[in-house]
Amino acid sequence: MTESRTDTAPEESSTSAKSPRDVAYWAKPVSKLKVSEMPVDAVNLNVEGRQVVGPLQGFGQMWQKTYRIRLAGAETQPTDVIATWKKDFPSFWPEGNRFYAPFTGIAPGEVAVLNLSGPGNVLLSTGVMVIYADEESFSFMTPQGHMFAGWITFSSFEEAGETIAQAQVLIRANDPLWEIVMRLFGFAKEDEFWHSTLKALAARYGVEGNVEQNTICVDPKVQWSQAMNVWHNAAIRSGMYMPIRLVRRLFRR
Repeated sequence: MTESRTDTAPEESSTSAKSPRDVAYWAKPVSKLKVSEMPVDAVNLNVEGRQVVGPLQGFGQMWQKTYRIRLAGAETQPTDVIATWKKDFPSFWPEGNRFYAPFTGIAPGEVAVLNLSGPGNVLLSTGVMVIYADEESFSFMTPQGHMFAGWITFSSFEEAGETIAQAQVLIRANDPLWEIVMRLFGFAKEDEFWHSTLKALAARYGVEGNVEQNTICVDPKVQWSQAMNVWHNAAIRSGMYMPIRLVRRLFRR
């Protein structure tokens, strides 16, 4: 009688249980956003306690927009561009818009507060969560009430011997009111915003280039099942807060 024997690789189970190599670059799942300490001048509304929402949770048509600029002649590597972009991210934004990053910087899981210049110079307070960040790219996800439901990814890479800086969004307007605003003038303003940001980034490297833009309508339909997202609309809630903000400023003086 021959003895039957089965040899098992001792590391087989441990290998299959290993986490992906990029797990450290992803934010851990959260049920609600929590904002860390912010500067006293930051208006922190519509972020704390909100959930993040992707394109599937939005109301409007789904769009993918890609903005890129060539850093022609600049002697810099993509990793250097991303390091600079993350470190000085607020400085590249158009005037009148503020990005309040957490003191720990742009890192997975961190939440930033945004104070944006809305129609009629009304302050719009919202935010973003950093869902991914490594040496070559970083991505934000928007909270309930933001203009968009979706993802914004910033990256840098080489193409034809040149370093490219790129911003790409996959978004839907968050609710019916935002969809109306975006169709009237919001999308044009959004394009102008990212064109200005990329040109400011290029200027850091002494480059005056033009921004290339590619726009694709991924889904032309609206999602009426998400119409009640309007309850969290950041513009409405920010507008209601403005009188309170003015009173606080007067008493502070």
